[in-house]
Amino acid sequence: MGSASVAGAARQSLGPVGVYLPIPFTSTPPVSLQREAVVRLERAGYRTAWVNETVGGRDPLVQLALLLPAAERMTFGTGVANIWARAPQTAHGAAAMLAQAYPGRLVLGLGTGYPQQAAAVGREWTSPLAAMRDYLERMAAPTMTPALEASYPRLVAANGPKMIALARDMADGALPAGLPPAFTALARDALGPDKLLAVGLSVITDTADRETARARARDAVSTSLSRSWYAATIARVGYPDQEIAAVGDELVSAIVAHGDPESIAATVAAHLAAGADHVILLPPAGGGGADLMTGVGQLEQLAPALPQPR
Repeated sequence: MGSASVAGAARQSLGPVGVYLPIPFTSTPPVSLQREAVVRLERAGYRTAWVNETVGGRDPLVQLALLLPAAERMTFGTGVANIWARAPQTAHGAAAMLAQAYPGRLVLGLGTGYPQQAAAVGREWTSPLAAMRDYLERMAAPTMTPALEASYPRLVAANGPKMIALARDMADGALPAGLPPAFTALARDALGPDKLLAVGLSVITDTADRETARARARDAVSTSLSRSWYAATIARVGYPDQEIAAVGDELVSAIVAHGDPESIAATVAAHLAAGADHVILLPPAGGGGADLMTGVGQLEQLAPALPQPR
């Protein structure tokens, strides 16, 4: 199946809105609770669920193998599988096996992560762009036991123009995260119309206390803007220096969806209008199973306000 066909099929299966399971980086809830979360989210109307990887503690491909049978039709994605954690041929073999077992229900998101993640598995951190290019090339390298014949979309985590270009040229699309709709528009222009664009959108799912939600959103944006590359990216998409320095309300609302369900849905819709095929809600994650189910409950309440499948 050609890249355009793979991306087109994924566009249909993903639907306009998906959600990261609200699982923390610092602990892993029991599999039984994760399965319960998936069932509830699917019943609420979410078409797609995504999982992350910290490198160590849990393997997202194994996680998806355990969660896929818990859902009836839900698509699952890795957001992202870290390239330092497993050999590229291993990643391809595992993804192909899942794709054959659950046709049309897997998206493999790949990312370079951070230097400490490479160090955690004894790897030497190198240029993220070169490392991702090499990884994508090696995914197709011959192995002693050939991978199963099954197609699945590959997305590259990309928050900069060079990585987005690599995603366009060597993968089925890109997965930027934590940026405003103006960046989504630039990413769509760079990718062209045929590639898949899934966008990670940070969201405060507790809509009961709007003032607290706005304060939390502003704190999150301030932290991001303290990174020079991030502030430069925000400036590049058109936000003036004064708005960035002040961490203005308009900027905060564009980067972290918060407030009432309708306000959150409006931010999702802005990304879709800017060219995203799929928006992934990235909720805050707490410290254990109880927090997982609290997050699921908040996502259930939010679901009716969100854009529905086309």
